[in-house]
Amino acid sequence: MGFFSKLKAKMADSSEILKEAEKEGYVELGAEPIEKESKIVVRPFVLQDFEGIKPILDVLRQGKTITLINIKPLKDKDLVELKRAVNKLKKTCDAIEGDIAGFGEDWIAAVPSFAHIHRPNKEEPKKNDVGEVTEYSSEQETPIDEDENPKIEPY
Repeated sequence: MGFFSKLKAKMADSSEILKEAEKEGYVELGAEPIEKESKIVVRPFVLQDFEGIKPILDVLRQGKTITLINIKPLKDKDLVELKRAVNKLKKTCDAIEGDIAGFGEDWIAAVPSFAHIHRPNKEEPKKNDVGEVTEYSSEQETPIDEDENPKIEPY
């Protein structure tokens, strides 16, 4: 018996097993394709007016988009509308358990529940800050007269 003959015999046996299982009420389930996780999107928006908030809220509710919102045009145009828009963003972020924070004076970042915006503690010193430099010396300074030679004292 050749290789193909043996293979054909085994395939015939498996099809008989499948037929018996179907008669008994069992059904073979095929492998379902696994859905690939979509990538996270970082998307910029420019808020021109209050109606421009709707597409931002829609992508936040979908849960896969980090939004960076330029509020400068609306801030220059109407502060009352800006406050309404920011309050709407805050409420939506609370509802979806997301986070919202301002960057500078003209930008807001709003993120869905999978992300968190880092906020430094007030007590935490900034790494880039170089404080006031104070010079310390272990030696005691002695005034030097121009007429005398300086004295060097041993330790």
